Amino acid sequence: MPITPPRAKAAKRLVVLDGPRAGGAVWLIGAGPGDPDLLTVKACRVLATADVVVHDGLVSPAILDLAPAKARRISVAKRKSHHSYAQEDINRLLVALALEGLVVARLKGGDPFVFGRGGEEVAACRAAGVECQVIPGVTAALAAGDAEPDLDWRTLATANQTVVIYMGLSKAALIAARLIDAGRATSTPVLIVENVSLPHERRIATRLDDLAGATLGLAGPALLMIGEAMALARVDAPAIVVTTDVGFEEVAR
Repeated sequence: MPITPPRAKAAKRLVVLDGPRAGGAVWLIGAGPGDPDLLTVKACRVLATADVVVHDGLVSPAILDLAPAKARRISVAKRKSHHSYAQEDINRLLVALALEGLVVARLKGGDPFVFGRGGEEVAACRAAGVECQVIPGVTAALAAGDAEPDLDWRTLATANQTVVIYMGLSKAALIAARLIDAGRATSTPVLIVENVSLPHERRIATRLDDLAGATLGLAGPALLMIGEAMALARVDAPAIVVTTDVGFEEVAR
């Protein structure tokens, strides 16, 4: 049966006494909208190896059943005005479990970075020296392609959120200009990912006012990922792919 420890107290009791043990890792897995058939193959494969599943309340029982029967299940469900765990407690819990040498599947409804605060959990793991990888969830996406997109630029320019643009290389200069004109800081970090997930994937870290120049020579397909969270991105690591129903993605608030 799923285990739902009391808020905070259980997380604080998970203390590593003998130092980190080999083999521990955290996987941030997007569980999608609920249908287990919409999980990625990689998500299913990692779930099958999990020692512990730390899951949100929106994750369906059918998806939880894909984890081994012996895997411990910990609910960190969040509902309006009621959190079984504070986010800081969840961060500590993930780190503590991984440092015990456990493979931790952190299951989030949808995608880990769609209102999922995945960036905070990645940062906490990195700060503790814990290996942390992301498996995206499957959602819908539209391209921002040939014509100038008719978008609410002022809302998209809000600080401390990330927007992700699909097929936007040809409009990179225009997109940067619109966001800056709407109030986004020129120094906002940007990650460009060309040929994502392929052996010849290429990553370029830049900033919003240099976006147009950074896309020169790229043939695509590419993602333009704009936001403060991109300062955490590593150019030598697999890309974090996030999607949205409007072609732009808020991944951190």
